[in-house]
Amino acid sequence: MSNSNTSAGEINWEELESNKTGFGAGYQDERQQELADLYEETLTAFAENELVTGTIVGVTDREAIVNIGHKSDGLVSLSEFRDLPELKAGDQVTVYVEKQEDANGQILLSRRKAMALQAWKKIEQSHQGDEVIEGVIKRRTKGGLIADIFGIEAFLPGSQIDVKPIRDFDIYVDKKMELKVVKINYANDNVVVSHKILIEKDLEKQRLQILDNLERGQVLEGVVKNITNFGAFVDLGGVDGLLHITDISWGRISHPNEILELDQKLNVVVLDFDEDKKRISLGMKQLQEHPWDSLEATLEVGTKVNGRIVNVADYGAFLEIKPGVEGLIHVSEMSWSQHLRNPQEFLSINDTVDAVILTIDREERKMSLGIKQLTEDPWTKEEVKTKYASGQRHTGTVRNLTNYGLFLELEEGIDGLVHISDLSWTRKFKHPSEFIKVGEQLEVQVLELDTEQRRLALSHKHMEENPWDTFETIFTPNSVHKGTLVNRNDKGANIELPYGVQGFSSTKHLTIEETGKTAEVGNSLDFKVVEFSKDEQRIILSHVATYRSGKEETPAPTKKAKAPKGEASQETTSKSKDMKKSKDLQTTSSLGDNSALSQLKDNMKDGDAK
Repeated sequence: MSNSNTSAGEINWEELESNKTGFGAGYQDERQQELADLYEETLTAFAENELVTGTIVGVTDREAIVNIGHKSDGLVSLSEFRDLPELKAGDQVTVYVEKQEDANGQILLSRRKAMALQAWKKIEQSHQGDEVIEGVIKRRTKGGLIADIFGIEAFLPGSQIDVKPIRDFDIYVDKKMELKVVKINYANDNVVVSHKILIEKDLEKQRLQILDNLERGQVLEGVVKNITNFGAFVDLGGVDGLLHITDISWGRISHPNEILELDQKLNVVVLDFDEDKKRISLGMKQLQEHPWDSLEATLEVGTKVNGRIVNVADYGAFLEIKPGVEGLIHVSEMSWSQHLRNPQEFLSINDTVDAVILTIDREERKMSLGIKQLTEDPWTKEEVKTKYASGQRHTGTVRNLTNYGLFLELEEGIDGLVHISDLSWTRKFKHPSEFIKVGEQLEVQVLELDTEQRRLALSHKHMEENPWDTFETIFTPNSVHKGTLVNRNDKGANIELPYGVQGFSSTKHLTIEETGKTAEVGNSLDFKVVEFSKDEQRIILSHVATYRSGKEETPAPTKKAKAPKGEASQETTSKSKDMKKSKDLQTTSSLGDNSALSQLKDNMKDGDAK
């Protein structure tokens, strides 16, 4: 019951206070519970790690206040709304519930995680549905590009950018590009996309159309896609063809990049087509007239031409007088020399030289050329007969070695043969390489000249006096000399004697008395002269004969006219003295050096005079 003193419209607080424990108390509790239940129904049910839609209810300098229907609002940093610079109260946003309440009883929300989760769902859907999505190239990276798709960074490999090789990745940065998701790696949160796969689908239609209409002889326009050592691959608009290096130009080239460059547009003709393997052979030079067909009629035998050496082979060199027109210069036409040499000694690739046409066949498109014809044949010169007459001495260069001798070049075009037997008076060689090497200089004397046959016989040993005239007085039969075994075979051994001369001893005459064994190479022993032949330049020796007497070991010396006792005794004594004086004059042969022999002869002359 209200107080009479209380005016209408005023609340009687005393009465309300008294009713807390009175009749109205139960009603109030029920009402409060009802209101609480109604309030709970107004709240949105959600769980952690879930995407929800919220409303911006306020924006501060640092944060945005988001109401997601919970009893408390969430705070999200403005840095997560950089893509929404016009953010204001009332805007709807999707956020990610990280935690329902923190220590302060506040809900934790994230828009960045919400966007990432949404992006991954879209990426999965596009991958499963094979959908085309649009991305923005953000930057270049190792091996490709980084593309932004739905806010997620994806890797675009360089090989998946285009069907043709890409040399400059920077031109794609900050540009939009249609892509397809080709791989998702959830463990590393990695996405791989491709733009090439979209191009290939479009090109496949063009490829099938090109292949259906392809014919030999058809002229097509293409783009140089790749260049290799053996040719270039040309993109014909979805299908590639090979332009071989030999079909690029009528002229000879060493590499396709001398004429072609990447991305170059050009016309080509279909030379061949393998339908099974889908291989297309292309040609470019076939679109031009063959150079031989337009060759000047004035070019004939005897005409002097100029060109560039494009190839050097063992048998000669090819001279290109104009692109596509070549002639062979055989090695025999490079020099008047009778002895053939390596063409690389005369010419090198890219040399510019003059030549004379020797033969020309326009139908077969062949031409032979000569260089030596530009100079006079040295064998036809008059001075050759006097310059290289018998007995004349010259110095030449060793050009070639054979089993029977060596060829010596005295001047350009003039070669002579030095037989192996004319290398030394005292030494015998199995091969000239034991005496001299190719390229070295050698002094010789002319033995014989035949200008008609272009032959010149030379000798090196005739640069010195024949020592066998003197040897005849030294290595007399039964005389004993110190010798060294220089080589040995089954038949016997060659013995190095004083003054560089060699003799021969059979195996049975090499037995050493003390050991009973056969002497070996390097042993120095005494040897008795069994036979001496000046004409054949041969000395037969025996070591056994030095310690064993007998007719078999020591044959009787050749009979000579008897001299008076006094003279014979005096001559023998004189020669014995000379031999003793010349013991220290022993030497080995060195290109005809017989200074020791000359001194010996002088000593002998002095002895005879005495």
